Amino acid sequence: MVSAAIARNVVGIIGNVISFGLFLSPAPTFYKIIKNKAVEEFKPDPYIATVLNCAFWVFYGMPFIHPHSILVVTINGIGLVFEFVYLTIFFTYATNKGRKKLLICLLIEAIFFAAIVLITMLAVHGKHRSLMIGVICDFFNIMMYVSPLTIMFKVIKTKSVKYMPFWLSLTNFLNGACWTTYALIHPFDLFVLISNSVGVVSGFVQLILYACYCCRENNDDGDDDGAVQKKTTGVPVSESPRDVEA
Repeated sequence: MVSAAIARNVVGIIGNVISFGLFLSPAPTFYKIIKNKAVEEFKPDPYIATVLNCAFWVFYGMPFIHPHSILVVTINGIGLVFEFVYLTIFFTYATNKGRKKLLICLLIEAIFFAAIVLITMLAVHGKHRSLMIGVICDFFNIMMYVSPLTIMFKVIKTKSVKYMPFWLSLTNFLNGACWTTYALIHPFDLFVLISNSVGVVSGFVQLILYACYCCRENNDDGDDDGAVQKKTTGVPVSESPRDVEA
């Protein structure tokens, strides 16, 4: 019989792979930004939130905060690198207003993170460190999972999924599901469980939204094509040439 420790490690490794996919999933979006040399209507909110989220999880996984969390440290360290690459691309092609907003957000995040690290190391000791950083990690992990809400509202308003990447939504859902499972295996990790269960719900809602409006877009495109054909030829689509000649 497989021990709980082995099962947890296996699920954790799978979680690392899926999380890697999560961090990689926005790549097509940023390829499009580079190709068009403009950020258009794409928003940096999810990536700004993810930077702080990854930074705190790396700190949470340190031996002096929460021992035996190497899998949490490795994937979030990789995530930090990805997010900084994405934000660099966004900064390069954003407007001056967009660049200013991005820099202000990152500066605020850096100051806040440094303050929490100093308070934790100088004023908090023992298991209280794990509790304090765990609560903060949950807060920002939930922020990361719900940050696409701004994009979801845009999808509902425009009735288009153009600015909501499908793969980001899918990997968000799978990532939350895997780490929720990881947290439930002994030793139970409440902080990993809380935020990632929210991620499961958030990802599921995004996928439903994508399915609804993607199908609607396809139907609208079909209707538009029929209308164009009808207008161009002057012949209803359902009629054959023989009917017209008669």
